[in-house]
Amino acid sequence: MSDKAFQDFYPDDVAWCYGCGRLNPPGLHVRSFWDGDEAVCRYTPGPQHIAIPGYVYGGLIASLIDCHGTGTAAAAAYRAQGRPMDSEPPLRFVTASLHVDYLRPTPMGVTLEIRARVKEIKGRKVVVEERLLADGEVCARGEVVAVQAPKELFAAKA
Repeated sequence: MSDKAFQDFYPDDVAWCYGCGRLNPPGLHVRSFWDGDEAVCRYTPGPQHIAIPGYVYGGLIASLIDCHGTGTAAAAAYRAQGRPMDSEPPLRFVTASLHVDYLRPTPMGVTLEIRARVKEIKGRKVVVEERLLADGEVCARGEVVAVQAPKELFAAKA
């Protein structure tokens, strides 16, 4: 795996997302990398991510699946175009749809692994299927429909 995460290539003007923005100091700092045909993210929840004693808050799980999915969509679009992720114009994706199925309680105190596969790339849309694992057990599954962000988004200010 590369030392640079997909999110490290986001232009500064769109690197502020609470989940994956490297420029948002209190954010989650989701970092995604290729591992063959899958994208992988590892994240260790902190004590503030508790739902009930011993288990991870479901909103964190949804956020991890969401941001890992849009990062994977961007990386997949670059890969499909045969372009490096630092090439212009930048490709940045936003969530059009997020679906999460919680299969079992996710334990605190372990590093979570989120694995994603690209299901479909069609025009400006990328569909990403994901699974979130704790100690090798699948605790949640998700699907993100990501769409390429319009150019106007790059002009927005944080």
